Amino acid sequence: MTETVVRVNGVELCIDTIGDPADPPVLLIAGAASSMDAWDPEFCARLARGDRPGDRSGAHSGGRYVIRYDHRDTGRSVSYPPGAPGYSGPDLVADAAGVIEARAGGRAHVVGVSMGGGIAQVLAVKEPERVASLTLIATSPGPGPNSGLPPVTDRMRAVFENPPPEPDWTDPEAVVEYLVADERPYAGPGSFDEARVRAAARRTVERTANPRSPANHWHVGGGEDTRPHLGGVKAPTLVIHGTADPLFPPAHGRALAEEIPGAELLLLEGVGHQVPPPSTWETVIPAILRHTR
Repeated sequence: MTETVVRVNGVELCIDTIGDPADPPVLLIAGAASSMDAWDPEFCARLARGDRPGDRSGAHSGGRYVIRYDHRDTGRSVSYPPGAPGYSGPDLVADAAGVIEARAGGRAHVVGVSMGGGIAQVLAVKEPERVASLTLIATSPGPGPNSGLPPVTDRMRAVFENPPPEPDWTDPEAVVEYLVADERPYAGPGSFDEARVRAAARRTVERTANPRSPANHWHVGGGEDTRPHLGGVKAPTLVIHGTADPLFPPAHGRALAEEIPGAELLLLEGVGHQVPPPSTWETVIPAILRHTR
C-alpha cells in the first residue's frame, strides 16, 4: 500500500492506494468518525488482486486499483479542535470528488459505507460524471422521523441513551478499548470480529493527531436531501445491507434498491451496521468485483 498526504479541496488529506493504477479504480469511503482503517487491508488487497471465491492462491482475473482515504479529523488528514469542525457536509462530499480527481483521473467506482454511502449518493446525484458505479453499504436514502422508514432498534436506542463514559484521551490503550466497545453494539449477532476491530482501532489511534476530533463529524451540518433525486441516478448500483442492522434496519437498504433504477440488493444474513466482516468476504468481494467490471 502507498500512503501519501496530498492537497485536495484546499486541505491536506491522507490517501492510500493498492493495486495497479491501470486497473479500474475503486474509491472506498468510510463512515462517520472513521478513518481509512475501517477498510481492512486484507479486504483491500483481495479487491486489488481480483480474488474469486475459494481462491487462496493469489491468482486473479481482473484486479482493481483500490483507493481509500482519511476523512477530515481522522487519521493523518487535516485535524480541527474537538467540537469545532471547520467544514460542512458538502465539504466532505467535495473531498471525495477531489480524491477521485487526484487518484482516479476524475472517474471511479464508488463504494461507501454508512455516512460514506450518503456521500456516494450525493456524488451520484450531483456529479454523475465522476461515478462509474455505485456500491452502497449499510446506508439509507434518508433516515429521519418523516422518512417513512423504521427508526433505530430499541437495543440501539438504549445505547444512545446510556453511552459509555469517555476514556482518558491521553491513554492510547484506553482509547482503543473505548473504540472497540463503541463498535460492538452495531454488529450483528456473531459478526463482531473483535481481534480485527481492535487491530483497526489501534491503527486508527496511532495515526490520528487528536483522537477526540473524529467525533466532529457528528456536529457537521449542511447536507442536502438527495432522496427526491435518486430516481435519476444513472450509475449502476449495488446495495449491500445486513439483515440485523440496528441503526438502519433492512427496510432502508430495500428502499435504496427500489428508488434507484435497476439497483441490485444483496442482503447479508445476521450482519449489522458495519463494514462487511471477513465472514462475508466470499460473497461481498466477488459481488463488488462483478459490479465494478
